[in-house]
Amino acid sequence: MHTPNSAFEYHEPKETKVDASLGYEETDVQVSGIVVFLTALGIFVAVTAVLCVGIGKVINHELAKADGPTTKWNHPVDVRKLGNLASSPELQQQFAQLASRFPSPRLQTDDGYQEIMDIHAKEDLLLENYSWVDESKGILRIPIDRAMELVAERGLPVAPVASETPLLAEDSVPVVKAPLTDGFARTGYEQDQTAKAEALKSKE
Repeated sequence: MHTPNSAFEYHEPKETKVDASLGYEETDVQVSGIVVFLTALGIFVAVTAVLCVGIGKVINHELAKADGPTTKWNHPVDVRKLGNLASSPELQQQFAQLASRFPSPRLQTDDGYQEIMDIHAKEDLLLENYSWVDESKGILRIPIDRAMELVAERGLPVAPVASETPLLAEDSVPVVKAPLTDGFARTGYEQDQTAKAEALKSKE
């Protein structure tokens, strides 16, 4: 309805005819908007890639400048030429040769539990069996149980009495207390291995 004194004019909405025979709505998709979005996205990706490459070159230049001139210790190495150690028997053999020549201590090949267990097994062999220290001089290593028996029978050698010195201010005579343990304990890994061995023996 239109009146000459009204501030706004009212227009009846136009009716649009839809062709139902096409099976889809023709006005939903605007190809121009999709093209504009994809174009803007491509430009953004290209600009970002150029910026990343430029920033990387600047960082590498600053790092190379901080490292100083290239020497045999800091020259770049193309690791692709070295090959894959896991699938190359030749590289594995070279690594084994280098490892055999490399002095101790070497890098551990495991978490260290097996190495500690081997060390304790070696100590047990030395502590529980007779072995020569120097056969030419007649120096023999005896089991620790036998050594304790001998010490209990014969006693320890008596050290010469040291000259007593006067105590300083606020000093006191130290009191030696017997330790609660002998300072040695098997690791959890060794205890597990011992339990497994005993379980296998019991099954046999």
